[in-house]
Amino acid sequence: MISSLEYYKVFYYVATRKSLTMAAAELSISQPAVSQSIKQLEQEVGTKLFVRTSKGVKLTTEGELLFRYVSKGYEQMELGEKKLAQMQNLELGEVHIGASDMTLRFFLLPYLERFHEEYPKIRVVVSNAPTPETLRSLQEGKIDFGLVSEPFETTGSLQAVKVKEIEDVFVAGLKFIPYKNKTLDLQELEKLPLITLEKNTSTRCYMDAYLEGNGVVMRPEFELATSDMIVQFALRNLGVGCIMREFAAECLEEGKLFELRFNKMIPKRDFCLVTDRRNPLSAAGRKLLEMIVADTQDRGGDV
Repeated sequence: MISSLEYYKVFYYVATRKSLTMAAAELSISQPAVSQSIKQLEQEVGTKLFVRTSKGVKLTTEGELLFRYVSKGYEQMELGEKKLAQMQNLELGEVHIGASDMTLRFFLLPYLERFHEEYPKIRVVVSNAPTPETLRSLQEGKIDFGLVSEPFETTGSLQAVKVKEIEDVFVAGLKFIPYKNKTLDLQELEKLPLITLEKNTSTRCYMDAYLEGNGVVMRPEFELATSDMIVQFALRNLGVGCIMREFAAECLEEGKLFELRFNKMIPKRDFCLVTDRRNPLSAAGRKLLEMIVADTQDRGGDV
């Protein structure tokens, strides 16, 4: 085993430049230091690696054999250094993000568009999943950061930054028009056919907890995987949909759906950027995160 890889570096430069002097110049060391390194390497491997010529040096047969292997390794190391520099300069690399349909559509997408325009060579991988699954992926080191909606627990090494306030509403179609412009008690929800997200989502957990705190238990008629489907079911008068306001904004503006009003305000919550202190961000992930947080600060967001 060679005691120092530095000998191989000198060996590589002498072999490729065929000159001790040129190798010394490129390595920014003295020619005697180059000669000494070659001598030490020859002692380690037990054979002569170079012979002198009128123009410099050339490899011996043994030297040529060793060079075939050393050159592959050294050139791979050089390539690795080059790729690493490209990653640091955002000319190469990947960023892995976890986000739900809701956070992706109503917050993250414009930032991804801008990031791609500024750094087109960076590959962006978005894992689309509800909040609990995104947090698991973050803790397992599968993603750089997650964009999730409250509520969730930032246990252990997780840390969160609030980036956007959101509001949950109940919406309905024309079949339920008698409820329009009325101020309802939350208890009324127990009498209505409800359309909600599945139980493994933060949105459903939030609404269940809030209503239970007010003595109301939701028993949905339909439990769906996506908020878009809740809107479609509500448009077909299949029930009253529990949804983030922005998903239904267009239908509310057009009068296709209306919002139920209650005598108690449903508290607002937030989208949050979540990172894990144990997992260092990639250069690309760090840049995207900085872009989002800086923009949120400029807009006076809660960070």
